[in-house]
Amino acid sequence: MARMAAKRAFTLVELLIVVTVLGIATALVIPSMGSVGVLRVQAAVRTIVADVTQVQSEALAYQQGRAIVFDADESSWSVLEINGAELAPETDTLWNTRIAGKDFGDSRISAINFGDESIIYFDEMGAPVDAPLSTNSAATGSLEVTGAGQTFRLTVEAYTGRVVVSNVDDAQAGGGG
Repeated sequence: MARMAAKRAFTLVELLIVVTVLGIATALVIPSMGSVGVLRVQAAVRTIVADVTQVQSEALAYQQGRAIVFDADESSWSVLEINGAELAPETDTLWNTRIAGKDFGDSRISAINFGDESIIYFDEMGAPVDAPLSTNSAATGSLEVTGAGQTFRLTVEAYTGRVVVSNVDDAQAGGGG
């Protein structure tokens, strides 16, 4: 009977192999769990990019100007349809989005630079313009999203409205701007 029990037990070598494999797996998983905050901040950045491109598409599809009004204090933005020379948020808001909070790694909009305003205007062709109902192209503008020790810059280019995302921390570490 004692022999049968000994045959069913694990040997010391087998236990060492299992412990070693578990140690290697833990060493691989723990560092990736630390990057969850960065992934959430990147999700916030992707949300902004998606909204900008959707607004451009809607402006073109509906042949009607659109605007995105950013609020750095609330880390949010509102999308409005342009129905006149002045924006009317109380009647023309299509949707609002906020990236603050744990779902987005406590991200925040840390800087906005769209000329003198925190608004991007798009004409009926989806191109950035300098004011509602304007035909003058807007200058290149940007905003920065910060969280989890990372800062990302979203640049909306003049004429095309192309959105370019760059990691400000990587650019500074590499000697860029």
